[in-house]
Amino acid sequence: MPGLVFRDATVVDGTGAAGYRADVRVQDGRIAAIGPGLGGDRVVDAAGLALAPGFIDMHAHSDLQILARPDHMAKVSQGVTLEVLGQDGLSYAPVDDSTVDALRAQLAGWNDDPPGFAWDWRTVGEYLDRLDAGIACNAAYLLPQGTIRMLAVGWSDRPATGPELDRMRALVAAGLAEGALGMSSGLTYTPGMYASTDELVALCEVVAASGGYYSPHHRSYGSGALEAYAEMVEVSRRSGCPLHLAHATMNFPVNAGRAASLLALLDEAIADGVDISLDTYPYLPGATYLSALLPSWAADGGPDATIARLSDVDIRERIRVDLEERGSDGCHGVPVDWASIEINGVRLAANADLVGRSVAESARRAGRPPADLYFDVLVAERLGTSCLMHVGDEDNVRAIMRHPAHTGGSDALLVGERPHPRAWGTFPRYLGHYVRELGVLSLEECVAHLTGRAARRLRLPDRGLVREGYAADLVLFDPSTVADTATFDEPRQAATGIPYVLVNGVPVIDDGRHTGALAGHSIRNSRRGA
Repeated sequence: MPGLVFRDATVVDGTGAAGYRADVRVQDGRIAAIGPGLGGDRVVDAAGLALAPGFIDMHAHSDLQILARPDHMAKVSQGVTLEVLGQDGLSYAPVDDSTVDALRAQLAGWNDDPPGFAWDWRTVGEYLDRLDAGIACNAAYLLPQGTIRMLAVGWSDRPATGPELDRMRALVAAGLAEGALGMSSGLTYTPGMYASTDELVALCEVVAASGGYYSPHHRSYGSGALEAYAEMVEVSRRSGCPLHLAHATMNFPVNAGRAASLLALLDEAIADGVDISLDTYPYLPGATYLSALLPSWAADGGPDATIARLSDVDIRERIRVDLEERGSDGCHGVPVDWASIEINGVRLAANADLVGRSVAESARRAGRPPADLYFDVLVAERLGTSCLMHVGDEDNVRAIMRHPAHTGGSDALLVGERPHPRAWGTFPRYLGHYVRELGVLSLEECVAHLTGRAARRLRLPDRGLVREGYAADLVLFDPSTVADTATFDEPRQAATGIPYVLVNGVPVIDDGRHTGALAGHSIRNSRRGA
C-alpha cells in the first residue's frame, strides 16, 4: 500500500476531543486513512508522540521573507503549515509604482528591503501567484486597509471623498475576487489610522459580501484599549462582517489585570450574535518598527515628510512633548517609557551598538536626552529600525488565551539582529510552557486553538483537523519535551520535540531536519467573486 504511515500515534485531532491512539496514512497530499494496522511505503514509529493538524499562524509578518528565504525554517521548524499574511493594514499588494516604494521604506523595520529582490507584482492575484512559485508552508492573505487608503487617498490625514471611498471599495472587491481571505487594519499606523469608523464599515460591507473577515489592529492597546475594542465590535455589528481581533492583548501598566473587562465586552457581543474571534502570542513584549511610536500628525504625508519633520528642531520638540508628556496615538495614548523600548534591528553598521539596549540605556551611555537619540536614529536609518516594546501583562496573557474564541498568532518579525523570539518559538511555547509547565490549557484544548478553531475562522473546509480526506498538513511532536529554545539574546533557535512536519503531504521537517521541500502554496478565498 503506497503512502507514509505514522504508526501508533496519539491523534490530537484539532477539535478539542481527547487524544486517541491510531495509525494515520498520508497519500497524494491527503489524510487517506485513520485506523489500526495501516501499511505504507514508509512507516514512522510515532508511539508516545502526538500527531496534530499543522499549526495555523493567524498573524504573520512574513510577507517578504517567505519569498526571500522560502525554506522558512523559523516557521516550519515549530510546526506551522499555514500563516496569514497582509497584517496590520500594511503590506505590498495591491500597489502601484509609487506606493510600493513608500511601503518598502515604511516597512523596512518589519520585513527588510532585500537588495536585488524582484518586486514583480502589483495586484493581489500576482502576489499570490508569486507565493505559488515555491514556499515551504501555505500562506493566505488579508487585504491591507492602510495600503488601500494609500492608493486611493494618499498620506493625508483627512476623510476620504465619495469617489475615493468608491475606489477603496472597488480595490477591496478586486482583492477578494483575486483570492484574499479578508481585510486587515493597523489603526495606530499611518495612513490607515486616518480612516473613520464609517469608512471602515463601508469597506467591511464589501468584505462581508465575499465571505471574508476583518482583522484589525485597533486604535489603542493602552489608555484607550476598551474603547478601541468597542469600536471594532461596532464595525462588525454595523457591517455584518465577522471580526477577528489581531494580537488581542491588554498592554501597558494602565491595563494590568484588566483582561476580564475585555472578555466581558466580547462575550456580551458574541451573545448578541456578533461573530468574533481573536489571536494572541504567548509572550509579554511586543514588536514593531521604531517610528510607529510617533504621533500620527508627524507621519502625515509619508516617509519623506516624516524625516523632514524629524530634522526640524522646533517640530522635534513638539513631537517630544507628544511622546513623553501627553502620550502619542502611535504609542497608544501612554507617555513613552524609553526604558521599555528596546532597539532590536538596525540598517546601518554604525548603529549596531544600539541593538539589544533600550533607548534609555543608549541615551545614558551617549550622555544625551532619549528623545534626541530616538529622532537621530530614525533620520539616519530612514525609519528602517525595529524595536521591542516591553509592555505586556502575564495575567492578561493567560486569561485571554483561555477564551474559547482564541487562536494563536506569532505577530513575528523575522528580520533584524535580534528579532523577537516569537518568530521561532510561539507554537512550541504554547505547548511546552503554557500547557505542560503551567497547565493553563490542556493539550487537546490548546491544539484546537492553534488548528481547528483557526481553520474555522478562515472558512477552510479541509484543513485544521486530523480527518480522512483532509489536506495532510500535520505535525508530529513529543508532548513531554516540546519546547521553545529561542530567547531574547539568542532568538534564532529552533524548537525541540518536533521531529516531523508535513505540508500538503510532503515532509518538510523529517526526523528533525529540513528537507528543502517547498510544498506550500497560497490559500485563496473559495467564495471570491460571490
